[in-house]
Amino acid sequence: MSGTRRKTEKARVIRFFIHVLLVVFLDQLTKILMLRWLAEGQSIPVIQDVFHFTLVYNTGIAFGLFHEHGFFLLFLITASLVVLALVYRAMSSQGILAKLSMVLIFGGAIGNWIDRVRVHAVIDFLDFRVFPVFNLADTSITLGVVCYLWLALGFKDPFKKTSESSQPSSNP
Repeated sequence: MSGTRRKTEKARVIRFFIHVLLVVFLDQLTKILMLRWLAEGQSIPVIQDVFHFTLVYNTGIAFGLFHEHGFFLLFLITASLVVLALVYRAMSSQGILAKLSMVLIFGGAIGNWIDRVRVHAVIDFLDFRVFPVFNLADTSITLGVVCYLWLALGFKDPFKKTSESSQPSSNP
């Protein structure tokens, strides 16, 4: 690999991790604020019966599943982060939407992983009253998966320039 190509690759990886850290920072900041404002189980309505801030600790995964397997979940999530890093490497030459999906999934997974290491549970607080309470990391992971599925199902990356649009027009 040439020196220029190596520098470009390094810069791309650095940008990726800066974006991941931004997702992690926002997730952790919101959780810290909720821990300061709410006691466990406390709920504050933002829009009565529609949206509340409700502090809960989730020791399981989605919807509280496997809540009695904390160490196994921590191991599984750690292994998943390693796999995500390898997937990112494979997808790094993809378009913006593929990169965005990886940033969102990786950042959200790290945010929830930090909770599991720090408090042995995931801190959830967004409560729409129609499904289980969740957090920004969960939202990030969900949006990342939706972006990934969009591409996996064959839809075009709306941010990727087509080869035609990057070519100069023959008309004056």
